[in-house]
Amino acid sequence: MTNIGNMYGPDFTFLGIPRCDLDKPDSYKGADVVIVGAPIDSGTSHRSGAKMGPQAIRMGDYLPHDASRPHLAMRIDPLQKLKIFDAGDLLMPGGDLINSLKVLEVATEKISKAGAIAVVLGGDHSIASADVTGIANHLGKGKVSMIHFDAHADTGEDQFGALIGHGTPMRRLIESGSVRGDRFLQLGLRGYWPDDATLKWMVSKGMKSYEMTEIHHRGMKAVLDESFSILTDGCDGVFLSVDIDVVDPGMAPGTGTPEPGGMTSRELLEAVRRICLELPIVGIDVVEVAPAYDSSDITAILANRVVLEALSAIALKKVGGKYSATRNLLDRD
Repeated sequence: MTNIGNMYGPDFTFLGIPRCDLDKPDSYKGADVVIVGAPIDSGTSHRSGAKMGPQAIRMGDYLPHDASRPHLAMRIDPLQKLKIFDAGDLLMPGGDLINSLKVLEVATEKISKAGAIAVVLGGDHSIASADVTGIANHLGKGKVSMIHFDAHADTGEDQFGALIGHGTPMRRLIESGSVRGDRFLQLGLRGYWPDDATLKWMVSKGMKSYEMTEIHHRGMKAVLDESFSILTDGCDGVFLSVDIDVVDPGMAPGTGTPEPGGMTSRELLEAVRRICLELPIVGIDVVEVAPAYDSSDITAILANRVVLEALSAIALKKVGGKYSATRNLLDRD
């Protein structure tokens, strides 16, 4: 159950960065970030296909895969400034979801213990129950807060009778103690689920969930301002989880459970930029990219940019750089 390169299709790394082997610690010694694919979609409740997500996210770019991407606004090249490796895809057989998720938990714990940030390319959202747990195993239960972008709360008690699935990972994380409910924030919820009983459970655990209409009327800045003080209170790090269906399906159709009325791609990218500039990020996952339902690869390209946006902000923060969203591009250093 170890790394085999890319599980589906050609074997290549994220935009041409160096590869590593998680079974060989020297191959990622001193890494700032380790990217790993979690190609499984056995936890889906509707349309499957997210197991092809890691491949699509890695290749979602029209520029040469030359391990260089200078960010226009932040004036930094994260692939050059940070020490980043791609560990390829974990071997996660679709017929064994529980054990496959255990493989991911072990992998993110290894990455965290090496002092690096794990960036996990999903895969359906069931992987969050494993990748966050792996990091919490290292940093301490309840010491990792979570900011979760999604159209859906993913706090179901079960999914068609199963405890593990893409509709349940956030409840499993809170129930296990890996993440405190009162340090768990969600943005972008909308639609017709969950039910009242589940919402009451969320309230009882102290969760903070922002429905899309509230974000629209209050503004993303106000919501993030309010969120940041909660996320850093009593926790040593923040995990960022991005379900691509948080974005309106007009801009991100390639996903299994699309829900109209979502964020724009620009809103998501700007939020990710700010989060990774201002918060102590310890892990990231980008999930639910299902290429079979995409149109001209726009969802995969967006997911690729979510990763690049996060890496660019992490790099700028590391070097002590400054960024102003209101300063003219050519006036920036």
